[in-house]
Amino acid sequence: MTVQEIRSGLGEYAKDIKINLGTVLTEEGAPGLSENQIFGIALASAYTTKQKVLIEAVRADAEEVLSEAEVNAAKLAATLMGMTNVYYRFTHLVSDKEYAKMSAKLRMNAMANPGIEKVDFELYSLAVSAINGCGMCMDAHVAQVEKAGISREGVQSCIRIAAVLHAAAQAVVIG
Repeated sequence: MTVQEIRSGLGEYAKDIKINLGTVLTEEGAPGLSENQIFGIALASAYTTKQKVLIEAVRADAEEVLSEAEVNAAKLAATLMGMTNVYYRFTHLVSDKEYAKMSAKLRMNAMANPGIEKVDFELYSLAVSAINGCGMCMDAHVAQVEKAGISREGVQSCIRIAAVLHAAAQAVVIG
């Protein structure tokens, strides 16, 4: 299955999602990002939704563009942020701010060497953090990608991809 096939199978209620899904996965629809960044963000976002049909469709389309290292980095971003987003969202939201001062004591070594360009991994991680709702993580990733030269428009494109993939997963489940 491909993303186009998913778009075709969505009901009329998901017309906006169909249109957005066809737009955000293009360089014209995601200004400020390269094609590889777009598909890496989309794949990491799809993995984060946990929606098997969507994952398979995005993976099928992404594998035409991404290297094996980029595919692995999308998996890494989805799983590593799955852990860190929960932990740091807790430290940010809990009333007792002493927790934020404590060492996380969680292994996160792969973030230092994700096997692809650091800025691309940070974009993948930003998308996953947005889906998972970790404001503290989003701030950290935005700072890193902006420092690496990604424009505000590129950051917005990253988040738009994450938002549309999240909505597409819901539409696939609804049927």
